[in-house]
Amino acid sequence: MALGLTNDEVTAALEAASLAPSVHNTQPWLFRVAEDRIELHADTSRALRATDPEDRELRLSCGAALLNLRVALEGAGVRTTVAVAHGTGSGALAVLRRVGGAAQPEPALVAAIPRRRTNRRPFRADPVPLGFRTALVRAAERERSWLHVVTDREERARLRGMVARAHRELDADPRVQAELRRWTGLRVGADGVPTRAAGPRPAAGDEWATRDFLARGLPERVGAAESGGGDLVAVLCSYHDGPAAEVRAGQAMQRVLLTATSLGLSASFLSQPVEVPAIREEVRLLAGGPFPQTVLRLGFGEPVPPTPRRSVADLLMG
Repeated sequence: MALGLTNDEVTAALEAASLAPSVHNTQPWLFRVAEDRIELHADTSRALRATDPEDRELRLSCGAALLNLRVALEGAGVRTTVAVAHGTGSGALAVLRRVGGAAQPEPALVAAIPRRRTNRRPFRADPVPLGFRTALVRAAERERSWLHVVTDREERARLRGMVARAHRELDADPRVQAELRRWTGLRVGADGVPTRAAGPRPAAGDEWATRDFLARGLPERVGAAESGGGDLVAVLCSYHDGPAAEVRAGQAMQRVLLTATSLGLSASFLSQPVEVPAIREEVRLLAGGPFPQTVLRLGFGEPVPPTPRRSVADLLMG
């Protein structure tokens, strides 16, 4: 038992944590469970050394898993406090403990955890309502982060250019492409991005440069990955830099994604510009100052299948 819960309740909470998004669905998290705490650790064996050499996105993903864990535990009636580590050593990224008082469950977010998907398919033309935008911004603020919504047409064009340039640079790196091939396509098992969840193959006419998650040699897709024009593009920013800020930003990212899911929105990532340091600085200037952690596309899309997940037993540390 941990935190006053049964083993089944702890397992359910960890299963919820494991449904967080991660680059190429690498699922780079581990957990250590004790009577008085649950520790979140990075699984560095799943680090993307070429795509994410500083482990920034690894910590962002772990932060997303942490938010899922928090929401699931609160849904089970457990009020928690989280201590996030500031270093990059081999210890826990964060330690979650139970505190007194009544929990404040968020049923809509609890229900959104298993329904959230990264939707790599085209979005419909329906615009995202202003009230939804406000809810997404407030979700980021709840986790002490900032969601910069790109509404100006010229700013959107500038960001589109940044995404395209970063994509070309990463596409030309054989090490990055080797990681993409390792984690995507027909060869994946309990992790990675399988063909069924890959979405259409990118085409020259698409507005946004996106990664090709399809295995090489498969037939070309029909239609473009272009959105119908109603999508919302936003830059998730932290107010500080460094490992702790990245874990906190991951929690903000996941709260935004769960809020989007609860509103009926789909989401996908345009993470290339934050993976190239020089272009990440351009994104920082575009967003107005804070530190950009990822770029999100949000809109109305069709249902997509889930990506595979590791079992809780594979996520537990001794």
